[in-house]
Amino acid sequence: MPGSKETPASVNRWVFWPAAVIVVVFAACAMIVPDAAEAAFAAVQSSIVTNFNWYYVLIAAFFVVFCLYLGFSRYGDIKLGKDDDEPEFSIGSWLSLLFAAGMGIGLVFYGVSEPLSHFANPRPGVTGTDIELAQQAISQTYLHWGVHAWSIYVVIGLALAYAIHRRNRPVSIRWTLEPLLGRRVRGGWGNAIDVVALVGTLFGVATSLGLGVLQIGAGLESAGLLDSTTLVNVIIIVVITGFVLFSVLSGVGRGMKWLSNINLVLAALLVIFILIVGPTQFLLRDFVQSLGNYVQNFVGMSFTVNAFTGKAGEAWQASWTTFYWGWWISWAPFVGIFIARISRGRTVRQFVIGVILVPTLITFLWFSVLGGTALYMQLSGQADLIGTDGVVDVQGALFSMLGNLPGGSVLTIGAIVLIAVFFITSADSGSLVMGMIASGGQVEPRKWIRVFFACVTSLLAIALLLSGGLEALKTAAIIIALPFSIVMLLICWSTVVAFSRERRAYDRAQRAAFVEHIGDFYGLEVDEPTEREHERGWRSLFRRSGARAAAPVESPADTAVHTPGEAVSEKSTPTSPASPE
Repeated sequence: MPGSKETPASVNRWVFWPAAVIVVVFAACAMIVPDAAEAAFAAVQSSIVTNFNWYYVLIAAFFVVFCLYLGFSRYGDIKLGKDDDEPEFSIGSWLSLLFAAGMGIGLVFYGVSEPLSHFANPRPGVTGTDIELAQQAISQTYLHWGVHAWSIYVVIGLALAYAIHRRNRPVSIRWTLEPLLGRRVRGGWGNAIDVVALVGTLFGVATSLGLGVLQIGAGLESAGLLDSTTLVNVIIIVVITGFVLFSVLSGVGRGMKWLSNINLVLAALLVIFILIVGPTQFLLRDFVQSLGNYVQNFVGMSFTVNAFTGKAGEAWQASWTTFYWGWWISWAPFVGIFIARISRGRTVRQFVIGVILVPTLITFLWFSVLGGTALYMQLSGQADLIGTDGVVDVQGALFSMLGNLPGGSVLTIGAIVLIAVFFITSADSGSLVMGMIASGGQVEPRKWIRVFFACVTSLLAIALLLSGGLEALKTAAIIIALPFSIVMLLICWSTVVAFSRERRAYDRAQRAAFVEHIGDFYGLEVDEPTEREHERGWRSLFRRSGARAAAPVESPADTAVHTPGEAVSEKSTPTSPASPE
């Protein structure tokens, strides 16, 4: 209403409009002058990779160390909620939801193509026999999709879960920095943080949608239905966006949840089917062996920046590792908000272990089955999935592999449906998360806001496809991750500040609870105890503070036993360690 304050369902104009203008102007320029945009993308990507590839590698490794430190330090017992809150979901349901958060178009797009690409064109400096290169290919894929990716999600998700469930803050990225910035998060600083997070989420979701459309086009061409052209890809985006808008406007929330569950079931059935009809024993051995190889070489691979391989190394780094770290950072607000909302009642330690370990292992199984099957076919001569020029068809590799399995045509159609549904659910969920950020943290933003972001995301995906295709999608993720990585580093600092304050508060409360009983142990009416006696007294105090807290310490001078809660008079006070007696 005119003259009224901003209602809970309205947008935060200082977040919504800056982000909307940035993305719309970017998309318009890319569509109006695609050639110039493609040249600009190439120049920016080259500059960032040349000057900041070490930075992306370093911060990704730092996020891993930081998350493990939080999970296994004294902060691990902090609860993400009130002290008496119980977890909202059972362990099984929670872990399933965690995997659903990260399971998306990217896994389907790269499930076959990435291991094959690393085998056909290994990282510069990597040499060996075909068997050694195949093993290295799987391990390199594990690096890009494993602990690093989920640690990046943990940084956002953990800080946000603490703000939402522990401090009752709205669902917005700005509140992760409240311990550091204080009241300033309510003003310009908070708006700037949410703008960066919102733009990053837009580019992250658009990148995923662009990858999905490229693969759907390749699948339709593989099935002999349509040729994969730019026009066809644009039409696919428009058609699927129509389904997304129907979902948003009709409010079929239960239908979307049902569709998401069906999608996960289809993905599981695809893996199980390939595992059964494919080289089963090889795939199981490959999973175990590749897991061990990944753990063994984890540190070395984590810090590899191709420093001694010149331009070839820089190009490879930009196409793979730097792109992935940028993509995960830009995707982090979306996944972080989701995993934060479902984690009420968990401790920090449970959150870190659950979010990092379980989805990582399931992701590794996915790549071992799909990528391992493709490598087995290539090594055994059952199929030639690599082009004569040594280049892998990234978009069509999955369908080429499926075509060499029993029921290949059915599998191809099933994979297309799987990707399409992933597109719909990702776009729908993405518009919801972006609406939350733009509306100041409202759990149910207005429909027109969600419609706007669904359309803008699709428009951005089209613009990126027109101005360079896959390389433009990768460049967009790398560019937007640079400013948001600074926000994430500040979130790390802010999280430590918040957890340190919490632990200090607990320590003070614990000491305060014992203050009135200290005289029972130390005899405050006499001389100060020695250091050794002081330590003995505190050990006794903590032993007595449990289930049998009221039973006083026995001493040679007085073995009287007092009942719980009974006041100890001056005459009946047992001889303390400091007593002259």
